[in-house]
Amino acid sequence: MSWKKLTVITCILFFFAALPLPGPAEPAAAPLRLETGDPPLVALTFDDGPRGATTGPLLDGLALREVPATFFLVGERIQGNEELIRRMALDGHQIGVHTYGHVILKSLSRQDFDLQVGKTRALLTDVLGEGEFWLRPPYGMIDRTDAQWAGSPLVLWSVDPEDWKDSDVDRIVSAVLEHVGDGDIILMHDIFHSSVDAALRVVDALLSQGYCFVTVEQLMEERQLTPENGVQYRRCPPA
Repeated sequence: MSWKKLTVITCILFFFAALPLPGPAEPAAAPLRLETGDPPLVALTFDDGPRGATTGPLLDGLALREVPATFFLVGERIQGNEELIRRMALDGHQIGVHTYGHVILKSLSRQDFDLQVGKTRALLTDVLGEGEFWLRPPYGMIDRTDAQWAGSPLVLWSVDPEDWKDSDVDRIVSAVLEHVGDGDIILMHDIFHSSVDAALRVVDALLSQGYCFVTVEQLMEERQLTPENGVQYRRCPPA
């Protein structure tokens, strides 16, 4: 299946812009190798949690496989799930902010922005101590003013299986494996049982292909991404 590439400038940095880049691309059926011979890297990310019934089993599965991930937490879900969050940190996962009430940040006033982002960071600081806690804006929607207020890198994604649409685990797994490649950031949600099942199947499949899982911060460091150089990312499904 052919699909368009989009150039997402600084998509894990302080602002983003998408430009269409024509041309088909083949699904990655085998691991992509860099010229250096290093294994392909992929960052698995989860939004909207934590939720005890699903995030707990997900952490169990990731620990069994010794795979790190990045979790973007909704502030209103933090209270009552403090032990889950502490476990995330102890297990080596990166933890970030997905606003307090899962609201669109674009065009918010500074006061409302701080309530959504700053309040969530304060709650995470209470649980984990001082940290940067990178920001993923809900729906990927943010304007340049909000980006200046973020106080951290903004994290978008490059592979989106839309795991919220249904509970079809086979479909979700296929939607990731057909498009994933070296350097991708996979978007999933740890509030659905089907997403947890699909995520662990994706991990098993990619590990068998030679992929190495890293947090978003580790991916940024390994690929030497900075606000100045940007990076090309694919958006799946195609826009």
